[in-house]
Amino acid sequence: MTSSLSTSSTRLFVRAGAALCLGALPLLASAHGTDAAHAHTGFAEGLAHPYTGLDHLAAMLAVGLWSGSGASRRAWVAPLSFVGLMLAGVLLAAGGWALPAIEPMIATSLLALGLLLAARQQLPAPVAAALVGGFALFHGAAHGMELGDSAAAVTGMLLGTASLHLMGWLAGRSLQQRHGWVTRAAGLGVAVFGSALLLA
Repeated sequence: MTSSLSTSSTRLFVRAGAALCLGALPLLASAHGTDAAHAHTGFAEGLAHPYTGLDHLAAMLAVGLWSGSGASRRAWVAPLSFVGLMLAGVLLAAGGWALPAIEPMIATSLLALGLLLAARQQLPAPVAAALVGGFALFHGAAHGMELGDSAAAVTGMLLGTASLHLMGWLAGRSLQQRHGWVTRAAGLGVAVFGSALLLA
């Protein structure tokens, strides 16, 4: 009884997350075209921001899916590392530190995360944290340039990111036993998307 309720709740949450992602699709055009005059300054804008860039959206869901599919025994390590080091990237950007090759590194993160997810590759927790966290620095730097120095917007963005990780993790947990091919297909899709961005 409890198991069926848990499965039902997970499916409902995943469907709600998918609907939220689809609802954000009209905003994709503004993903990286934001300049200082259009910087997000409020909590709500920051919360929605991770949903408005397809590259960030794919990376954050991939981290959650990979973690939920058994990336390491401590499934929370990679998402927590991503959020923490993404904040570091935001702070670096806000402080005027310019990381090199931000867009190519974001594309590389999609390629790497997609391949890890497609292969359902397990890594030791410290390695998973370092890999995901390293990529998160570049995602954070990109967000930081768009969000400016608004603490409310950054807080919202971190919560939005965590929500995407949670959706991905729940989906990964739900699919890993009987429908592992879905996560593999999703991983291949993310990897192809990353490759396309690198070649563009």
